[in-house]
Amino acid sequence: MMKQLFPIRHVMGYIASLVLSAAALAVIYLDLSKTVDIIILTVTAIIQASLQLFVFMHIGESADTKKELYINIAYALFVGLVTIFGTLFIFLWGWYA
Repeated sequence: MMKQLFPIRHVMGYIASLVLSAAALAVIYLDLSKTVDIIILTVTAIIQASLQLFVFMHIGESADTKKELYINIAYALFVGLVTIFGTLFIFLWGWYA
């Protein structure tokens, strides 16, 4: 009974998040090339995002809310991309009204 109450999956996800964050932070302290830095940061970011989605946001756990979850993810990606490219247009490329 107690084993069912303890959220081992969440604790392991939290520890994995800490390890991935430490790996990304190590890029600052290690003297690596820019290419290796970008690769490490990209890989850790993709793994971290997947971990957050599947462990903490419960993607794939229930079939009845799957559609709403994917719509929310698509909307979040849209807002993120608009924010990123809007910032690039304004600050880097000088494209503003």
